[in-house]
Amino acid sequence: MQALKAAGVTEVILAINYRPEVMMGFIAEWEPKLGVKIVCSQEKEPMGTAGPLALAKELLDDGSGQPFFVLNSDVVCEYPLKEMLDYHRARGAEATILVTKVDDPSKYGVLIINEYGQVQQFVEKPKEFVGDKINAGIYCCSPKVLERIELRPTSIEKEVFPHVAADGQLYAFTLAGYWMDVGQPKDYLKGLTLHLDSLNIHNPSALYNAAGVSGNVLVAASAKIGADCKIGPDVSIGEGCVIGDGVRLSNCVVMKGVEVGNHTKVGARTGLRSADGACCCCVAAHSQSAGTWTCMGKAATFCSGIPCCFEYCVVLRQPWLVAAEG
Repeated sequence: MQALKAAGVTEVILAINYRPEVMMGFIAEWEPKLGVKIVCSQEKEPMGTAGPLALAKELLDDGSGQPFFVLNSDVVCEYPLKEMLDYHRARGAEATILVTKVDDPSKYGVLIINEYGQVQQFVEKPKEFVGDKINAGIYCCSPKVLERIELRPTSIEKEVFPHVAADGQLYAFTLAGYWMDVGQPKDYLKGLTLHLDSLNIHNPSALYNAAGVSGNVLVAASAKIGADCKIGPDVSIGEGCVIGDGVRLSNCVVMKGVEVGNHTKVGARTGLRSADGACCCCVAAHSQSAGTWTCMGKAATFCSGIPCCFEYCVVLRQPWLVAAEG
């Protein structure tokens, strides 16, 4: 949302289906902090990636013809939204897709793009090399695209964009920096590493710098960190967290309100790794704590004494656990 505001956006619409009351709390907290208007468009059933746009049509099209952004919430990157908007307007596009280059395009849907930036074709998981640019999950759309979307569960990628491309009105804008789909905890941690690396290059003053810190570390101003801690690399500590004395944190995310007891060790430095070499971290819950002398890695007992076994984890603020391959 900070990136959207920087690009000139004054209103953000959240398309939600599950637990809308959580979003209400988020809005109450962050709307004044961000200085943008945040509203919710609630789905009674999952509407896919295009249906929510039809549901929120009156909010998206105010008659001015101004384009709007569409973002998948599980994607992180450097968000070149202002540049993307300028590109979209310069070409008079109906829709522009942010694309990113990948080393192995056979795992993804690939976009075939001509020398003018127009998207000509979509090829799903090609067996032979046809291109190396994939959909990065961020779009800039003109209100005209809403005329193509029915009020039903719909895929914008499969049911809308191919028709826009056939009319020569779909363009691609190539992302220069990092990109990551963080829908799984192990990918969330990789996305954290990429984000911290980017901060180190573009805004190093945002990183935490103190005795006992190694590598890139991000710490909220309201977090409290005890004595003799070793933190890093690749750690993020959220608002209101309390980190006890002698704690060791690496390759992990500690979200809002979590307490980590004295001499607890969390992260890859436990020496535990998954089969693919990914770092191991832990998942905790809001208002709970990791007890003194706890070691969290691939296997941990946590969350009100329930035994859990996780390969990829993140310390969360909400009272549930998120894990992959556990």
